[in-house]
Amino acid sequence: MANPAQADALRALKEFAFLHETPWPRDPAATPLRGQPLFGIHHEDPPPFDRLRGPLHLRGGPAGVVWQRGRELAAWGDPERADQTFSVAKTCLALLAGVAHTRGLMPDVQEPVARRVPGIGFDAGPNADITWHHLLQQTSEWQGHCFGLPDQVDRWRRVSMDPRPAPAQKKGGARPLEPPGRYWEYNDVRINQLSLALLHLFGRPLPEVFGEALMQPLGAASRWRWEGYEDAWATVAGRRVQSVPGGTHWGGGLSIGARDLARLGQLMQDEGRAAVGGETRTLIDADWMRRMREPCPIAPFYGCLVWLNRTGGVAAAASPDAFAMLGAGGHLVLVEPAQNAVIVARWLDPTVTAEFIARAVAAL
Repeated sequence: MANPAQADALRALKEFAFLHETPWPRDPAATPLRGQPLFGIHHEDPPPFDRLRGPLHLRGGPAGVVWQRGRELAAWGDPERADQTFSVAKTCLALLAGVAHTRGLMPDVQEPVARRVPGIGFDAGPNADITWHHLLQQTSEWQGHCFGLPDQVDRWRRVSMDPRPAPAQKKGGARPLEPPGRYWEYNDVRINQLSLALLHLFGRPLPEVFGEALMQPLGAASRWRWEGYEDAWATVAGRRVQSVPGGTHWGGGLSIGARDLARLGQLMQDEGRAAVGGETRTLIDADWMRRMREPCPIAPFYGCLVWLNRTGGVAAAASPDAFAMLGAGGHLVLVEPAQNAVIVARWLDPTVTAEFIARAVAAL
């Protein structure tokens, strides 16, 4: 049980979250008020790619939880409501890659992708040199179309957590490509290509694997779902299945509740182990969890589809060992090993993320 001072600090944290809701409208189809942004990020793409390809859902209000040593200290809003998480789904793809590694389907992340999943866009030219590790660290420079979307649509992209100077060129321009491993770029088309590769690697729809390997053992409570684009279908092992995106850039993606996000954060905190049916089980090998937190050599603020805090880029108040899953619209899952804590916030104004984390860490 929290002491009186901590209880007061956690109450203030909840109030802060409610007072700093994301400026996005709650209805994705609503006409925004003057000065209010549109819902989603597909609007920023050059035409004809500035349109939805999958569903968007009405969102809830601010929600979140604070866990320490696996125990919930605070909750606000509706932490069971399954809302779209945008790029938090990228980290979930890295966790699924960890499941593949643990099961022996991906024994060597430095192996070229085409060796295990030929015929899906990794067979020729520079793409043939792309490894799983390149895809997981966003340094692949994969070139092509993934379900009708060209990788070029996300070239020259700028995201808020990237500490490098903003590119002078316009997003979607024809940036000359580097060899795999030589350039870091936050590119959702390449992430969707990773998801397609994992689909072929498992030979099963990723939501099925995600549910069986992680969500069910962790005791997921929210009615989570992972949806794809209307035209993102592939034939795998003779079965027509939908490939899911690693975000909600063009709609779809992972819808999940705050508590279930905390469960995933706690799994990462516990090096892939979880209490299942009264015993501790390894869901993902510990070496994979450590690999996810290793800095990318050319982008040390990033690991394997997680944001690292080695230099305080996520939040100066958090420890250098902290790391985060982040999604557009104000989605945060912070894992803070120094406090053995997991902090989740949904629909938080991204401009106050650092202050929110500072308040949460101080409360612990």
